[in-house]
Amino acid sequence: MSTLEQAFRMEHPDTIPVMISILPAAWLRYGEELQRLTGQYPQFFGDTPVDYHAAIAHMPPSYRKGTRVDEWGCVWENMTDGNESIVTGHPLKTEEDVLSLKIPSNRDGRLPHGFMYLRLLDLCGFENAMVYFAEEGETIRVLLDKVLEYNLYQVAAILPHMGSMVSFGDDLGTQSGLAIGAERWRRYLKPCFRKLYGLIKSYKPSQIIYMHTDGCIWEIMPDLVECGVDILNPQFRANGIDNLVRVCRKDQIITINLDLDRQLFPFATRSQIFDHVGECVESLYLPEGGLGLNIEFNYEIPLDNMASVLDAVEKYRHYRR
Repeated sequence: MSTLEQAFRMEHPDTIPVMISILPAAWLRYGEELQRLTGQYPQFFGDTPVDYHAAIAHMPPSYRKGTRVDEWGCVWENMTDGNESIVTGHPLKTEEDVLSLKIPSNRDGRLPHGFMYLRLLDLCGFENAMVYFAEEGETIRVLLDKVLEYNLYQVAAILPHMGSMVSFGDDLGTQSGLAIGAERWRRYLKPCFRKLYGLIKSYKPSQIIYMHTDGCIWEIMPDLVECGVDILNPQFRANGIDNLVRVCRKDQIITINLDLDRQLFPFATRSQIFDHVGECVESLYLPEGGLGLNIEFNYEIPLDNMASVLDAVEKYRHYRR
């Protein structure tokens, strides 16, 4: 069993697991220099050197410059290569469009990032979606039912093919809270996630469910656990260490793969980076596990700062209390 699984199953791992992702834009900016940097940290990137040419060549389509239309009719646009595209064309302009929406026919098990809540915003646009939530009428109920029905089909398609851990991603918060508030979230979206994750747990009770979700979501972290999530991937900056400690360590134990402060990394000194990683680990560490450290590198982070982040997590992944 990997250190990651040991930590998330609370089985006293030898070290705190570290997960690192490098966005294509960083490879495009730094190329061979970034490849050399990763080669200095085989404990994180493996003994085989990273091939930055391959990393660029195998960029997902949504990270490439241009326009594409997804199965729902949402128009995704990207001005440059390397970063994720955004939805600039929302197909549901009116309530009548919502009521007449046809669920896509594909049953291929694909559930991209933003599969439930963000899908509503992609389809309607933020303002219209917020109006529908505020009105609490037929429109939001129909929209939720249709998106949920599609997602249940997609989850059913992956059930026979799941590994030990299955991952989902949906950014539920803004930088300061939930756009629809915690109570409306519990009323409208919690039942959706409970059905989706319940389908997995019914099929395989031991299945680990991992959920990435950006934004300030500390209010509903216990609710997501009730829905079936085993590991949450929250952001440090949006939630704040005090909230994370209270919700995930004092009120109850919630296993988290903490997203370290990517907004700090471009501008911080080496000592500030070490202080940040140290604060996170010292505040959330448990000997039995329940903590991972998640790092995302993008083009705006200087290489020296990337090295400082890697040095800091190398030090603190061995932390013992």
